[in-house]
Formats: sequence, structure tokens, C-alpha cells
Amino acid sequence: MGYAHEYATAVMWRGRTPMEPADFVPDWADRPRKGKFFPGAPSFPLPDGGCADDATVGRGLFGERGTGAFTLPLLGAMLRDSYGLTGRRLAVQANSDLGSLPFHTQANWSRGTASGGGLYPIGIHWVSGAEGPLTPGVYYYDTPHHRLARLLSGDVSGEVRACLGDLAEASDTDQYLVLGVTFWQNAFKYNSFGYHAITMDIGALLQTWRIWARAHGVHLGGALWFDEPRLGRLLGLDPAEDGVFAVVPLRWATAGTTAPPPPAPALVASGARVRRAPEERSRRVLTFPTLRRIHEATLEGAADRPAPGALDPALAVPAGPGDRVPLPGPAALDTPVRRALRERRSSFGRFTARAPLDAARLSAVLAASVAAGTLDSDVETPGSAPLTRLFVFVNHVSGVRAGLYEYDRDDGGLVRVKTADFTLFLQEHYFLANYNLEQAAAVLVPVARTHAVLDAVGDRGYRLVNAVVGAAAQAVYTAASAAGTACGVALGFDCVAYAEEFGVTGQGGVPLLIMMIGNEGPRPADYRYDIVAP
Repeated sequence: MGYAHEYATAVMWRGRTPMEPADFVPDWADRPRKGKFFPGAPSFPLPDGGCADDATVGRGLFGERGTGAFTLPLLGAMLRDSYGLTGRRLAVQANSDLGSLPFHTQANWSRGTASGGGLYPIGIHWVSGAEGPLTPGVYYYDTPHHRLARLLSGDVSGEVRACLGDLAEASDTDQYLVLGVTFWQNAFKYNSFGYHAITMDIGALLQTWRIWARAHGVHLGGALWFDEPRLGRLLGLDPAEDGVFAVVPLRWATAGTTAPPPPAPALVASGARVRRAPEERSRRVLTFPTLRRIHEATLEGAADRPAPGALDPALAVPAGPGDRVPLPGPAALDTPVRRALRERRSSFGRFTARAPLDAARLSAVLAASVAAGTLDSDVETPGSAPLTRLFVFVNHVSGVRAGLYEYDRDDGGLVRVKTADFTLFLQEHYFLANYNLEQAAAVLVPVARTHAVLDAVGDRGYRLVNAVVGAAAQAVYTAASAAGTACGVALGFDCVAYAEEFGVTGQGGVPLLIMMIGNEGPRPADYRYDIVAP
């Protein structure tokens, strides 16, 4: 067994046996930047193509696979809506950072995609070849300013294509988005646990792009298996401190059409690499042996893409036996995807049980979570079962008795596991003070057979299963926003207690996060500060 098994077990048990270093305290005054700064790199603003009125969340989640292609304005709009800064968060809420938010140096800026701890460590590179709208080269997306910084001039798209191997989607384009992470940008807060959070962040961003692109008639898939050391060298990354987690080929429109370009020649720019180095803000950068070891484990066999069907033994089984509780049809998610992403936020203690949640809204959010059960990645089989099951604690939902249920993805209803009041259980096994789980209408918990995934595809599968769970969280956030329902996601809970309550320990099931939805109290104290027009 690889080290990822040991790491996954440590993560699951961290509520009872803290992960090393157990006495770690973040140095907030010396925190790194959210993003990278390349002094002297030429940059230019990205256009914003807006969002079509018919580009709704419902279409992005449940619509047909698109056949269109990207243009520069369309790509600029997707980047802004997903990872660019759109406003400032200053609402009165229950999170521990409330007292510092009014200070500009501690400001919390909103983005369409969720991120563990609000850290946003993902760096987005665009490798553009000769068929693109820019001078061929490598560009870095500057999220605070919605600009592209040019890090390298020259067509190195062939190098990316070579790193992707036999990936079909990479063969007819020379445009690629590459997602990388400098570990310190997360580990300064989460230390060894950071790798777990980072891999979920990757899935959340990929899911935002998937929803956004499908809503605009474009298909996006991603590669998680590729020659990572070679691609990291091209981007000038430190293999000990940085990781490359996903590559997304882009279908690009040419000559004013929406057709993709003809297959690009397989040119490889041998020896070319980014030589600009980002400026580090932190005076002291720490390394964590556990984090480094799990990263090294997931690098093994990075270029050896698993065979089709390799994941089949780890796929989720259908909902178990029990009384069926039908739900009404899902509420329509006809909110434009841009608006839903701009309005997405974490509730942080503002849930109220004064009025129960409409069951149609619960139905819509549950359906969204299942629609997000795949990333359309290079190792998933289209149309296969997802990697996760979904359990639901119902507290305050119209027409549904309080208790524990499993969501039946086949008929859109609930399967009763146990009828009981779980509010005390939920609060007792939550580690933080920023949510009163009793006030949430429902708590959704995805469960994956993480160890079975690792057995099926190796240690790199840890990235996949966490990315799928992060994608589900982003889909729930987006659907809840579109449905007018408050939402919050958290990692600080006792996974072992939940697994025992669900009865999945013997099956290797691992509860990976909790997703809360419900109503909020009227007229909450907030401060509107939009960077860009909503």
C-alpha cells in the first residue's frame, strides 16, 4: 500500500488524533500572498465577455454537453466569474476573522469559487499556442487585477501536449489552462492537512469552470494524469514546493467561428521553461514532512494514466434498502450563472430554523450534488456511477421528518436510515464555533471509498477523489445560490463519528466534508462593496 492510505487515515482520524505538527500556530502577520506576484512581467487586462441571459445554473449543471469553443472575451469572463475578485466581504457573521475584516490589510475578497479557509492558493497558467489570440507563450492569471502576466514568449504548447500523452482532447488544440499550487500558500495555516484542502480546491475550481462553460454551450474536461515533473519544469516550478494538479484543454474558435482549430503539430520546445520567479511575501517559509511525503507519493506514476474502467471497483453503490421518502421535483435553477457565482457566500452562523426549507429547494441542491459527481476527467468513464454516496441529515425541511437519510440518485428521493433528532450529534461532532448546525435545514455529507480508489488507481487517486468531493461542494454552493438558499461548507468535523453513524466503516466509506443549507434570518447586517458590476 502506498503512503496515501496512511495520509487518508490520518486525515479521517485527525479529530481524535491530531496530525503533526500538533502544536503548530499560524503566523498571520507573515502570511503569504493569495496568488503570485511576478515583478517586471509585462501584463495586460483581460476582456470580459459577460454572461448570456440563458446561461443559467440549471443549464450548466443539467444541460447537454456543449460543442462550442472559447474566444478571448468568453475566457476572460469565465476566469473573472470563477477566480477573479468581485467584491469585499464585510457582513456581520460568526466566523473567527470577523474582528479583522474591516482592516484593509485583512480584507476578505469574494470570488465565485469556494476555497478551504478562504485561502485561494491555486495559480492559473494559460499556455497559448499559435492558434490562440495572443502572442504564443505562458501567461499567469493575476486574480486581483483581472490581468494576464506574460512569463514566457514562444510556442510551448507542444510540450504540454507531450506531457498529456494520448489524451484525445489535447490533440486538436494548442490552448491549455494549467492549475498549480505553491503549498506554502495553504500550509501556512493548515500545515500537514493542507494537501487535503488543496486537492478539494482543485475540484471546486474545475467544477465552476464545468458549470460556467456548459451554461455557455462549451464542454470542458480535465486531465489529472500527465507528466507532472516535466510540466512543472516548463512552468519554472520547484518540485518540492509546488505541484501541478490539472490541465484543461480549451477548444478555441478561429477566424470568427466557434469551430475548433485543426490538429496542431506535435512540436516540442526542448529546454524551454519559465525563468521568472514570483516574489515571496513571507519572511519565513516552512516545510512540513507529511505534506511533502504525500505529494511525492502522488507524483509516482503521474504520467501512467489508468486504463478505462480501472475505477469501477471503487464506484459508489446505489442507495441501500429502507423506506423511500419522495421529494418534490427540483426547484428551477434559472438564475444566470454569473449572478449565482457573484451572490455565492458562506452563511457562517446565520442559519435560522424559524421557517423550514422548501423541499423543492432541497431537491434541487441534492440533484446538483449528483450532477457534480464527475469532473469529466481523463480517468472517469462517461455515464458511470459516481465515486460518492450522499447522506443527508434533515433538521427542518417542509414535509420531511427529521432524521438521517441517503439520497437515491436514481429516483431523486430519500431513503430513510434512521428517524431521530440529530441536532445534538451534529453540534457535538463539529470542532468550530462558526456554525450552529441545529439551525441548518439540512446537512449533506458525501462519502467516498477513498482507500478503494487508491487500490484501483494508485496514490494519485487521492487527488481525484478529493477533487470530486470539492466539485460537489462547489455545485451545492452554486445551486443553493441560484435557489435562494443559504449554504456553508466545513471540514472541521469528526469523520469517524459520522462514518459509524452512517454504518459505512465496514465498506471503507470516508465522510469528507459537510455541506449545510437552509434559511437565514431576515435583514442581515451586511456591507455591499462590488468591485465589478453584478
